[in-house]
Amino acid sequence: MKKITYFVFILTCLLFRNVNLYAQNDVLQKLEKIAIVEQKMMMPMRDGLRLATDIYRPKTKEKVPIIFSRTPYNFNSWGDGKQINRTATRAYEAVKRGYAYVVQNERGRYFSEGEWDILGVPLTDGYDAFTWMKTQSWSNGKIGLLGCSSTAEWQMAVAALDHPSLATMIPQGYGAGVGRVGKYLEQGNWYRGGVEQMLFFSWLYSVEHDKFKPRIPAGATQEDLIRISRFYDLAPKNPKVDMAKAMEHLPIQDILININGKREIFDKMIRRTPSHEDWYKGGLYHDNMEINIPSFWFTSWYDVSISPNLALFNHVRNNAKNKEIKDNQYLIIAPTMHCAYTRSTENTIVGERSVGDARFNHDEQIYAWFDMWLKGEKNNFKEITPRVQYYTMGSNKWQGSQSWPPENTKMITYYLKSNGNANSLNGDGKLSKRKQNKDRPDTFTYDPMNPVKSYGGNVCCTGGAVKGGAYDQQEMEKRDDILVYTTDILNEGIEISGFIESTLYVSSDVKDTDFTIKLIDVYPDGRAYNLDETIQRVRYRDGYDKQMFMKKGEVYKISLTPMSTSNFFKKGHRVRIEISSSNFPRFARNLNTGGKNYDEKIGIVAHNKIHHSSKYKSHIRLPIVIK
Repeated sequence: MKKITYFVFILTCLLFRNVNLYAQNDVLQKLEKIAIVEQKMMMPMRDGLRLATDIYRPKTKEKVPIIFSRTPYNFNSWGDGKQINRTATRAYEAVKRGYAYVVQNERGRYFSEGEWDILGVPLTDGYDAFTWMKTQSWSNGKIGLLGCSSTAEWQMAVAALDHPSLATMIPQGYGAGVGRVGKYLEQGNWYRGGVEQMLFFSWLYSVEHDKFKPRIPAGATQEDLIRISRFYDLAPKNPKVDMAKAMEHLPIQDILININGKREIFDKMIRRTPSHEDWYKGGLYHDNMEINIPSFWFTSWYDVSISPNLALFNHVRNNAKNKEIKDNQYLIIAPTMHCAYTRSTENTIVGERSVGDARFNHDEQIYAWFDMWLKGEKNNFKEITPRVQYYTMGSNKWQGSQSWPPENTKMITYYLKSNGNANSLNGDGKLSKRKQNKDRPDTFTYDPMNPVKSYGGNVCCTGGAVKGGAYDQQEMEKRDDILVYTTDILNEGIEISGFIESTLYVSSDVKDTDFTIKLIDVYPDGRAYNLDETIQRVRYRDGYDKQMFMKKGEVYKISLTPMSTSNFFKKGHRVRIEISSSNFPRFARNLNTGGKNYDEKIGIVAHNKIHHSSKYKSHIRLPIVIK
């Protein structure tokens, strides 16, 4: 019987494999009918190194515009089936619309020569690629950028170099390319509020090639590379690890060592403070750089960096010197996880919460935008498309506005109140428009060896260590080291759309600690769905270029980086915030010693307080849409 079962299993695997291959071959065959395919073109950079590039262009004698996608990820057409299908499908969609589709690996990745660093540095590689493409006999000299995540994050800094052929870009899920913008200093998602976001610990383990990787000999011909790529994919196969367990290791500088990971880039980054000069030497975009091209920005509510993403859109709109550039910035905010724009269904589930039918005409809008800026076509995109398209959860609908936040938004202040017992869901914490007079601080114990575990949230790339999206927080809220503040039951529904600002007055018996906040929608039956979250390391309360340690018992004001959402709190619901000192492994634990933290094994317990009174006005400011 076991032999028969095994035989059936093997046949089933072969059947699915063949079905997958047929689907891939179908896409490739359709593509080859309409496209001239040039694979493993080795595009030269100014220092002589060559980057592996695949080109798919229409079979026409007319010059065509280019959609360019540069990536650290594998796009080898002879690699795994999923990647074949993805690359071929994207190329087919572009070519059938009259575009050349060019995809390239960053230096040091797969068949590209050189050494890799995050965001495809040096920036000149992007500029040199534009120059090479514009001079090709089949090019009309106009280039547009398209990609999500690491395939988008390099775009902004290169766009700021102002190449004459770069006509537009469509960055999607681009937060790890944002260094500093306005109130946000995340340095490409490495930090938030001066605290390491641990997603890069996992991401680097999964993607970084070893310095001893196999290398193609310099000067290999295109013919050789095409032939070799059929046999050697050069894709690393890292052993699977329990990343949630791996992230518990201390000191955090040794996490990748402990799982036999490749750590050259990690070792450099883990030692950088938030304002370290090296953040400004790589491929990150900072707000002293000017973007001078029309841009169509794609973001999502449960992405890891939704607030900096929105801040960057506003920064370009408000600060571009050219009025035409200001007027040609457009934004989409979907209710999904990182890069999941096309995965919306009639019943879109994000985590475990249904947000309704969140589908939208993704490809139609992208190509209408490209048609305007790369082909010069006069279409009705701008007439029918709101400046900002955002999805409001709760009411579960797409909405439009001419700005972010929407024009009819008013900031309303809610103060923290309690009798000193806001600990847990069963405490007496309140959110109220009226502040209390006497200070009755809420005290909780933060033990770094027993941190509040991350449950849901605005994440990506954690290797399964954190579940992303909206999850019912009730079980988490039973902990005494979580302070819970909730409004009264709403007599009528309210829409909160915009940036949520938080100010806390805190004290502690340790030199340094962290404070976290979550924003939550509480249903009548008690379900409590998280919307966004943030954190602040107290030593950086007065700026990331200096470290100011706490004195026991002294009260300090901290302003956390703003959160963002669009959520309709229905009649009968309540608005809630949670406050604690950890959200792990979403964020690295503060060991409370005042030391470097990244090289420490032993933490100390902190007794932390939140003060709220007429003197210590701890509060949040909610952007409420006035109808």
